[in-house]
Amino acid sequence: MAIPTAVPPRVLTVAGSDSGGGAGIQADLKTMLALGTHGMSVLTAVTAQNSLGVQGAWDLPVEAVRAQYRSVVDDIGVQAVKTGMLSSAALVDAVAGLLAGTDAPVVVDPVGVSKHGDALLAAEALDSVRTKLLPAATVATPNLDEVTQLTGITVTDERGMRRAAAEMLSYGPRWVVIKGGHLPGEAVDLLTDGSEEHWLRAPRHDNRHTHGTGCTLASAIACGLAKGQDVPTAVHGAKAYVTGAIEAGFALGGGIGPVDHGWRTRAR
Repeated sequence: MAIPTAVPPRVLTVAGSDSGGGAGIQADLKTMLALGTHGMSVLTAVTAQNSLGVQGAWDLPVEAVRAQYRSVVDDIGVQAVKTGMLSSAALVDAVAGLLAGTDAPVVVDPVGVSKHGDALLAAEALDSVRTKLLPAATVATPNLDEVTQLTGITVTDERGMRRAAAEMLSYGPRWVVIKGGHLPGEAVDLLTDGSEEHWLRAPRHDNRHTHGTGCTLASAIACGLAKGQDVPTAVHGAKAYVTGAIEAGFALGGGIGPVDHGWRTRAR
């Protein structure tokens, strides 16, 4: 007789593919498995990508993105959604419309630039991100380059992170995580909803293999929310998971390797 098993929380990622396996859809699904949830995916773009950078990117048609989303949500259902690479205004608009009709928390990672500095968001899509996608977000997770893209603010210290958070919140997300990993010193992020602040600090590990950190953090937050955690609890847990994944990051190819999504179960 088959033994019935509990259905794990269901998390949907709407993002692009990283053929090197370190970021994008691949990182999202690895994170979701590592954190005890069932990951599902809506592919928005295909990239030719490796440890050295992005050699090419091709968007999927809007109708293909809509069909994938409806197929999953209407049959299986979701308990959290994470968005990543949405490189065109048409894709941003379509996904924002889909999210508006979905009763689940949403984590928006406003992917704009790759780890290697490759542009992943068209300039004409920025206004759609500000006015349509960010208002749908339970949590938005921009890094400092994306903060500059979206707000024009260049952050050089923690006071600048607070200013950037206020500007990001003006676009409508309920919470924002300003990721300060590009600043010198310890790795510090700011989580705020405009009334309460949480400064998340972790030691900086001497490891250049950090490809996929942004995707991984956003997906880990979505996993926490899918399990019913409040936003601060989900973000604190995600920060701890990503910190361990960075410490365990490993070399692949001739450039920047990925974080280790399976670090908690990997034999040492």
